[in-house]
Amino acid sequence: MARYFDVHPDNPQPRAISQVAAIVGKDGLIAYPTDSGYALGTRLGNADGLARIRALRELGPNHHFTLVCAEFAQLGQYVQMDNNVFRAVKAHTPGPYTFILKATREAPKVMLHPKKKTVGVRVPQHTTALALVREIGPLMSSSLILPGEDSPMIEGWQVLEELGASLDAVVDSGDAGSSLTTIVDLSDGVEVLRVGAGDPSAFEE
Repeated sequence: MARYFDVHPDNPQPRAISQVAAIVGKDGLIAYPTDSGYALGTRLGNADGLARIRALRELGPNHHFTLVCAEFAQLGQYVQMDNNVFRAVKAHTPGPYTFILKATREAPKVMLHPKKKTVGVRVPQHTTALALVREIGPLMSSSLILPGEDSPMIEGWQVLEELGASLDAVVDSGDAGSSLTTIVDLSDGVEVLRVGAGDPSAFEE
């Protein structure tokens, strides 16, 4: 059964964050709140963790996983950005956007799109999520959308109740956003794949 961490939304307790980081460091799978609902997260390169996410969400092989980072400066290590893309992503980071970009060699191969060699990246606007990725480093993540649903889970107690047996930790700060990110594919031109909380107008012709 997953460990449950009740953390303060404005000042997440460092001890709790460190304990969650230790679980992730041992290849644990966590559910944590973001500005776009709950997400599932595991450490970089943890193939078993990604397999568990695929099983929970019933995802196909072409699903784009996301690297959730603490700041824009980290993104260049994992994805390729020319000057135009660099400016566009920087202008909308942090925020409710996920950007699909060509991966660099530093990005975990296990999470890349099998044909396109692309990966999602984002920097959330959420105190608890940022505290976690500052402590742990970038997380391989996916929105916690259960099979047959269109919206992410937003209540920590519900995540624990429904998925506690399949997770190693649930982090609850009582403030998960209810709208998904807007997904913009910048890997080959510009394509808005999903309209969510982020205004897509800057990426639409």
